Amino acid sequence: MSEVRSKSKRSSKPTTSSNLNSFQSQTQTLISTMARKSSLLKQTLATILVLLVVYALLNTFLSPANSSSSSSSSSSPKSMSKLETTFPFTYANSASVENGFSRENANNFPGKSVLKVYLYELPKRFTHGVIEHHSIARGRQPADDVALLQYPGHQHMAEWYLYKDLTRPDSERVGSPVIRVSDPDEADLFYVPFFSSLSLIVNTARPAGSDPDQGRVMYSDEENQEALVDWLEEQEYWKRNNGRDHVIVAQDPNALYRVIDKVKNSVLLVSDFGRLRSDQASLIKDVIVPYSHRISTYTGDVGVENRKTLLFFMGARYRKEGGKIRDLLFQLLENEEDVIVRHGTQSRENRRAASQGMHTSKFCLNPAGDTPSACRLFDSIVSLCVPVIISDSIELPFEDVIDYRKIAIFVDSASALKPGFVVSMLRGLTTERIMEYQRELKEVKHYFQYGELNGTVNEIWRQVSQKLPLIKLMINRDKRLVKRELTEPDCSCLCTNQTGILTSL
Repeated sequence: MSEVRSKSKRSSKPTTSSNLNSFQSQTQTLISTMARKSSLLKQTLATILVLLVVYALLNTFLSPANSSSSSSSSSSPKSMSKLETTFPFTYANSASVENGFSRENANNFPGKSVLKVYLYELPKRFTHGVIEHHSIARGRQPADDVALLQYPGHQHMAEWYLYKDLTRPDSERVGSPVIRVSDPDEADLFYVPFFSSLSLIVNTARPAGSDPDQGRVMYSDEENQEALVDWLEEQEYWKRNNGRDHVIVAQDPNALYRVIDKVKNSVLLVSDFGRLRSDQASLIKDVIVPYSHRISTYTGDVGVENRKTLLFFMGARYRKEGGKIRDLLFQLLENEEDVIVRHGTQSRENRRAASQGMHTSKFCLNPAGDTPSACRLFDSIVSLCVPVIISDSIELPFEDVIDYRKIAIFVDSASALKPGFVVSMLRGLTTERIMEYQRELKEVKHYFQYGELNGTVNEIWRQVSQKLPLIKLMINRDKRLVKRELTEPDCSCLCTNQTGILTSL
């Protein structure tokens, strides 16, 4: 019996050892399997991570185009593809959005910083004194406090709105592209608030009359221009860089005409280059600003039901230089059915008539005046009356953010003078196409409203701020170049419209 137990004990040892070996083998196999799975899991996670990075990069670079096209497909009617192939604008990108750049992100680009502007405290003869003389010339008495005088309305009011903007409290200028600084050493640019356009129309040849205060009655724009330059040339910051970092408004084409060569280094805010040589002004150095529209803004919606007139024009028929085309257009159009062309000058009654005419017309004629531009274009825009521009040398404001082909029809002068050409082209446009122009006009019209909080003034300042890198370049360049007489305009000038393509419909 004991022998049996002894055999049983001996036989149990190998079994235990075998079980142990089997367990160890299984454990090692499990560990190996887990290791392989762990390695596979790491590889999978790494692959997923790489794919996520690639997706993020692709989404970053490709999403603007995709969203634009999807926006187009989701919001445009079936006829839009046909419209895009036959019309100068595309529905996917509005007039104020070009290549992904829009008003909403205009002030949010990388590296954007607010421009610091120093407002010169000019002697009152250059600011409110001009307003006073304008008032006296129209029969009013001299003011006890000229600062209380109201700036008179006219078509070149940028100088007033920019001045008023810089004199507002900081709390009212939130969102402005510029800030006013009180220390000139901190300034990027210096603003010279001379009311040059108002000065031009005060009364350059007014007799003294019987007023005993001769000094307050007599006024000479030429003398004021020269006095301004004398004052500027005494200023430390003008002399430091020859005026290159100064901003001056010369919106009327004849403003500052006597001294323009002495201030041409500055950033000039002008309506066009019609009276300026290429060595005096250019798109690179200066800023095109809109006229102040002189008629009431149209507040209705898009549509043609209440616009019974095909084409409307009211203005001076006989002009000089490029404006001579007006008389020729009158002769072609004055007998056309549903076309209204009237001779009229600036007056309150005529402005009311022009407002009524533009608000009830589909298209508004915008021929050249004495210079390539005229205030009528901006009256048309705020009226949602599609501008028909006949001015081969026109320059337009804010073209980095506005594609004017989407809000206006351009006709070269030679084609416009062909009998029947203009009216036949306009009558060939469908109601949908006219309304598309109106939608684009409605979207961009705030750019041309000086009184709007985030309108023309802010856009002018943004345009000015873009000149700062060039100004710094020219300042440094001037310091190292040898002074010399140039037989041709230097590199700060730009001649445009030399390779323009005719885009009449």
